[in-house]
Amino acid sequence: MPGEAIDNDNIEAHLGMVNGKPSRLKNKILKANGIKTRHYAIDNQQNTVYLNQQLAANAANSCLDKAGISANKIKLLSVATSQGDLVLPGFASQVQAELDMEDVELFSSHGICSCSMMALKNAASLIRLGEHKRALVVASELPSRLFKASRYEACSDAVDFNAEFLRWMLSDGAGALLLEDHPKSGGVKIEWQRSFSHADTLPVCMSVGMQQGSSTPEVGKTWQDFATYAQAEQVGALLLKQDVRLLDNIIKLGVDGFLRLIREGVVHVDKIDHVLCHYSSDHFRGKIFELLTDAGAMIPEHKWYTNLYTRGNTGCASLFIMLDEFLKTQTYQSGDTIFCMVPESGRFNTAYMLLTVN
Repeated sequence: MPGEAIDNDNIEAHLGMVNGKPSRLKNKILKANGIKTRHYAIDNQQNTVYLNQQLAANAANSCLDKAGISANKIKLLSVATSQGDLVLPGFASQVQAELDMEDVELFSSHGICSCSMMALKNAASLIRLGEHKRALVVASELPSRLFKASRYEACSDAVDFNAEFLRWMLSDGAGALLLEDHPKSGGVKIEWQRSFSHADTLPVCMSVGMQQGSSTPEVGKTWQDFATYAQAEQVGALLLKQDVRLLDNIIKLGVDGFLRLIREGVVHVDKIDHVLCHYSSDHFRGKIFELLTDAGAMIPEHKWYTNLYTRGNTGCASLFIMLDEFLKTQTYQSGDTIFCMVPESGRFNTAYMLLTVN
């Protein structure tokens, strides 16, 4: 986690007041999401302190140090982020260079919250195929650079709720996992991973690249189609936006996917010992419980763990950060199962995973 924890009283001072005026929406959004502290890789003057690739490399080095394995023992690097420091090349290339790793196979997963699960599945699948004995999987996010006051001030129109919403929701952080082809005491085993995308039936919900008021990409109207990037910025095409009218879909689809796994015999509710769910806001927690209870598939609340309230919503890095803190601070024993769920609102994708404690 970069920098000191920033509490709700200091969040706006850190990101900057837009046009020198306090937000009318901030307190409402913070009350709903329940987040008390979070971390940023920009300082209180909105200067970048760390690159995203540096956050990723710091998490990777910490992981390798704890495992007692040098980077030159890793031949597969699988990396996820929503937005790297550069548009091109792929983020994994930048992380490899930051780590000074030689002769590795790379995979860059680009998306939003669930892209870390894609990166993890890629690495696990290649290990199962026997192509690699171990892999390093890293997820890193640095959205705070999009939340600087100057970003909103550059927009010629008044910034709408959808554009301001994520300013009080997302923050920075990185996590890394070491995968190996044999069980290790104190580690966890990936039993299976599944995911379901609904991009064919639902519109874009979270995005960068469309001007304010747009709900779908149109020829000639994406951020790269404007005569200059300054013009794209003026119409809000470079702001990170969330269509909040669509957000309830993320809960329903996430629970529907869980129920589907039960019907298929993949999930057995009574055999789940712990749940790590990346719900992006406390507002969604009660709704998840309600739907699961109505379906007769509720996992007892005491089995659910989250660090959302102290670490914030770090996008695709959230589950890795959550798993690390769970293993360090919670009570569990060999043979316990850990069910993981990551809903993504980008265009609605939900990823699931079952782990067993070795």
